[in-house]
Amino acid sequence: MSNIDISDVKNIVLESLDNLKTQDIVMIDVSKKSNFTDCLLIGTGTSSTHIKSISNEITENLKKSGYGKLIRGVELDSEWVLIDLFDIVINLMLSDTREFYGLEKLWSAEGSYSSKANSI
Repeated sequence: MSNIDISDVKNIVLESLDNLKTQDIVMIDVSKKSNFTDCLLIGTGTSSTHIKSISNEITENLKKSGYGKLIRGVELDSEWVLIDLFDIVINLMLSDTREFYGLEKLWSAEGSYSSKANSI
């Protein structure tokens, strides 16, 4: 089992995203709307190679920290990679793909973390 709690997992994920210059990071609390996860995290990569690098960075940093839950990654296509950490579902997308699917609008960005808001 995992030796780290959800806030530590969030910090590791956010640090990994920041280290690899992930753009427009948004974290949405969906705990009251979803029965499969508590948090939806969305970030934009500049290329499919960048997205894969971000995904690898996240999974490697979680493994190094002792995160023991199964990490399931799904490469939906070269434009979108999903990482399911149970409590957090991470969506890494190219900008056009992110705009097309509009996950923020679907899940409503109320009560969310945004890298845009923190950079102002």
